[in-house]
Amino acid sequence: METSYKAYKALLNKLSDINYSAAVLGWDQEVYMPTKGADRRAQQLSTLSGISHELFTAETTGTLLEALAKDASLNEEEQANVKETARSYKDSKKYPTEFVMLMSRTTSEAFQAWDKARKSNDFSVFAPFLQKLIDLKKHECKLLGYTEHPYDALLDQFERGMTCKQLDTLFDEVKRELVPLVKQIAACKQNEHAFLHLHFDKQKQWDFGIDLLKQMQYDFESGRQDVSSHPFTTSFSAEDVRVTTRINETDLSEMIWSCIHEGGHALYEQGLKADNYGLPSGEAVSLGIHESQSRMWENQVGRSLAYWKKNYPTLQGYFPEQLKTISVEDFYKAINVVQPSFIRTSADELTYHFHIIIRYELEKALIEGSLEMKDLPAAWNKKYKEYLGIDVPSDAMGVLQDIHWSHGGFGYFATYSLGSFYAAQFFAQAQKDIPGLEAQIEKGELSNLLQWLRTNIHQHGKRYNPNELCKRVTGEELRFSHFLAYAKNKFLPLYGIDNK
Repeated sequence: METSYKAYKALLNKLSDINYSAAVLGWDQEVYMPTKGADRRAQQLSTLSGISHELFTAETTGTLLEALAKDASLNEEEQANVKETARSYKDSKKYPTEFVMLMSRTTSEAFQAWDKARKSNDFSVFAPFLQKLIDLKKHECKLLGYTEHPYDALLDQFERGMTCKQLDTLFDEVKRELVPLVKQIAACKQNEHAFLHLHFDKQKQWDFGIDLLKQMQYDFESGRQDVSSHPFTTSFSAEDVRVTTRINETDLSEMIWSCIHEGGHALYEQGLKADNYGLPSGEAVSLGIHESQSRMWENQVGRSLAYWKKNYPTLQGYFPEQLKTISVEDFYKAINVVQPSFIRTSADELTYHFHIIIRYELEKALIEGSLEMKDLPAAWNKKYKEYLGIDVPSDAMGVLQDIHWSHGGFGYFATYSLGSFYAAQFFAQAQKDIPGLEAQIEKGELSNLLQWLRTNIHQHGKRYNPNELCKRVTGEELRFSHFLAYAKNKFLPLYGIDNK
């Protein structure tokens, strides 16, 4: 067999063709597929996942990687690609093909059950499918192996090297710093935001969301937007990156933040080098870094006063009756209200992290076996009362609100908070590197920020691990202190609190 780097690229291109074909079917499953197509779609996805796994874990792949590991003619990027693929190969070899196919089929079935359960507000419809996934994930932890906690094996799939021990330390700091800050804000008079819940026409919201994506320089010739029950971004190559949004005619915030958030994810995918299709250098480094891109656009940019000085007049043009008496300053205050809520995706920047901590703690308990499925809704509701002081009114607004578990995404949620913390650290560096960045945002000129992200983050793919990338960009590893400083500098003045 040929053991050249050319043969390696051909293999990874073939694997990507299979995997992205499955991704197209997954996208269609959530956007357009008719209900009766669910069973066959689960079968199709299972078949493709099995073919991909067998091809990647073949002995010939191992032989090829071993030969390339000794090839002194490879440059630094090529060596990094081979090393990353070898790591993935080693992990993938631990999975029997039957397990991979069963996991694919189960997640397809679980998604349909979750969608039905959410619409009927009945956790019992989803519970047996979720139990199957938990059992499979427990088995996956054993297949992968771990040193301290079984959940570490799942965390590592989304954020390389992350452990429960590290997250527990980080989240302890988050709780220690954010709990008193949120309480301090809660003691203040709340900013008015009821006008965000007037009636806002669906089509006009859609049109405004498209305007925002275009301003961000999302390339519609390399992507499209659709509507789904849970907003997401999916990529089939750097030249085909698709987003979805959710529109609520009595909550303007849902569409705006879905579009900007998913747009941030999409810009990362479109910023990967198209020539590196299939290679690690053509893939995002981690979900934490990926989330940093969406959260930066959503929060540091999209929830800033500078951003709305440019975009608010356009929004008023779409909804003159609803917003005619609302100033841009009042709108800015309204979109930055800090108030406990039920839904993670619409939570403010501060209480958001309690939503993440709750999910992290529940997942950990399910995997270690200290929490049984029948007790999950009650445990969810108890933690919402403990962390956010609110009573969850229904399964749909509680334990069924997220799509991630139906996709088998255990170990995923922590990356949302990690992403927010990376975002604050990256944006602080961007402000140093780009003179007059705030003034550019105020004019709707976002190209310099996007280029900074392209140069410092997007183009590298998986060439560096998250810690290495963060240090290259900012000069230090991830520090929660950057997010805390950002939060205090922003929210204390918004609530008239002296920031000392």
